[in-house]
Amino acid sequence: MPKRIKKRSKKVGLPPGSLVHIGERKTEEVKIRIIEYDETHFHEKEVKTPEECLLPFKDRPTITWIDVAGVHRPEVIEKIGGHFGLHPLVMEDILNTDQRPKMEDFGSYVYVVLKMLFYNGRTNEIVSEQISVILGQNFVLSFQEIEVDVFNPLRERIRTGKGHPRKMGADYLAYALLDSIVDNYFVILERLGEGIESLEEELVTRPTRKTLQALHNLKREMLFLRKSVWPLREVISGLERGESALIKEAVRIYLRDVYDHTIQVIDSIETSRDMLSGMLDIYLSSISNKLNEVMKVLTIIATIFMPLTFIVGVYGMNFRYMPELEWKWGYFAIWGVMVAIGVSMLIYFKRRKWL
Repeated sequence: MPKRIKKRSKKVGLPPGSLVHIGERKTEEVKIRIIEYDETHFHEKEVKTPEECLLPFKDRPTITWIDVAGVHRPEVIEKIGGHFGLHPLVMEDILNTDQRPKMEDFGSYVYVVLKMLFYNGRTNEIVSEQISVILGQNFVLSFQEIEVDVFNPLRERIRTGKGHPRKMGADYLAYALLDSIVDNYFVILERLGEGIESLEEELVTRPTRKTLQALHNLKREMLFLRKSVWPLREVISGLERGESALIKEAVRIYLRDVYDHTIQVIDSIETSRDMLSGMLDIYLSSISNKLNEVMKVLTIIATIFMPLTFIVGVYGMNFRYMPELEWKWGYFAIWGVMVAIGVSMLIYFKRRKWL
């Protein structure tokens, strides 16, 4: 099970702005990919060291996207952040992978933190990766824990020149990154929705201890998903309604669309959480009904055998002079009486619909 809370003890006592990586070491090597483009030109390369990407991008008319996969090496973040004039607290937040989604406007750049989620089919769990996005005048920096394929469709659109990325500025590129992450939330919700539907059917027909365990796992995943997505509403709203000169009015319309998608995701999460809470009540009711059915059968059996036990007990007493003891048909008569009593009680229970 992935850790929901990462250890911060290594930063205790250090001054603010200390660059210490907090989180799991996701990859051994830091991969840096640079995409530089405008409406007519495109150039993409992958570099090994941060020095290779420290070029005067501010003086170029093209849009530059620097994607860094792997934030476990503070020296790499320090070199790139120092070149682009990032505040030490921003670089500290990039290295701390347990951040809450947020947005901060520093004037010359905008800093956004959000969670990228994807489904691990082997463990049937949601895995969270932190994404930090820096929006500058004509550049975008993105820092992620590992290199995932969520951004691949966007890279392909930039390579082929399809859509608006090559025609718009860096603010549109930042929007496209956010939109790719938010759209992936719907994929997660679909997978969880399928699990909820199958679990709901199992709850009604044959609930077991494994069903209860699966229900608790889904509730935990939904709680984790809500924690990751809920603050994103404030982030997108801040970008859309903020006064940053880096975000043009034409892009704010697209951000409004991302905001709508975020609200839809949050509504779906809340609906799924309510369904899971109701399913827990269904499970308890199913178990209670199953127990009641068992107790009803046992009660009917005990009720039928009570008069039979009484008759057998009476004729089991060791008195010498008892009626019917010397009668030739006494044994068969007693059996006939007991069978008649049992059948009569079964018919009575059947008519009362207790069976």
